[in-house]
Amino acid sequence: MTSVTVIGLGPMGQAVAGAYLDSGYQVTVWNRTTARADELVVRGARRAESVEAALTAGGPVVLSLTDYDAMDAVLAQVPGAALDGRTLVNLTSDTPDRARQAAAWLAGRGAVHVTGGVQVPPPGIGTPDAMTYYSGPQDAIEGHRPALEVLTGIEYLGEDPGLAALYYQIGIDMFWTALAGYLHGQAVAEANGIPAEDFLPHAVRSMDLRYFLEFYAPRITAGDHEGDVDRISMGAASLEHVLHTTRASGVDDSIPAAVLKIFRQGIASGHGRNSLTSLIGVLKQR
Repeated sequence: MTSVTVIGLGPMGQAVAGAYLDSGYQVTVWNRTTARADELVVRGARRAESVEAALTAGGPVVLSLTDYDAMDAVLAQVPGAALDGRTLVNLTSDTPDRARQAAAWLAGRGAVHVTGGVQVPPPGIGTPDAMTYYSGPQDAIEGHRPALEVLTGIEYLGEDPGLAALYYQIGIDMFWTALAGYLHGQAVAEANGIPAEDFLPHAVRSMDLRYFLEFYAPRITAGDHEGDVDRISMGAASLEHVLHTTRASGVDDSIPAAVLKIFRQGIASGHGRNSLTSLIGVLKQR
């Protein structure tokens, strides 16, 4: 039987621990609110009575916490010797710099830090197409590959512990921005009597951006922002219409207004006849 420890039993931690139990692992769990471990204990997990006991239970230690401040608070409860020789697989979300700082801090105490950025929500843990960004010591990742692959596939990005956090945060940037756009559009729809389920097929078509991403990426790489297909001035005019429709519907206009502001900055910078991809340069100057 292979051992693993899971520290942090929010929705992701619960899913992680459950996946290991389903795969026959000996699972030790710890959470500040001990009741969160109850159902896992019923399923066969061992409840650690302290953070130190969790760290020394054996196998890799998977951290699934709110942020690195929470991790610092948890690890502050143990003497440095409890970390010596441990591998911590940190699925906690935070910035690339915090990941690098944590890796250095743990290395100074004899531990190995593997940064992970899970690309699926908790229900996706253990499903065939799930993937996680990993960065840090490759030998540690390869040494624990079977345990990591219980959760998701592995996309290894390199030795820099900040890379997995960077890729994760970029993806989350796009994720929340896109979903905020969906919610805003649905608010306008509902204000005009269109229920979410009725608008769903139209929303799915509008949110399928794969064609645009695959069209733009090579042009961005080449520095080609020619306005032969789209222009910022066209986009600004379109957003004006969105803004008027939003206001006429009695819906908050802050999201489209913010996007229109960026388009107008592009026009003011002389990019009105260029593709909207030229806004990358405008955004990088902010």
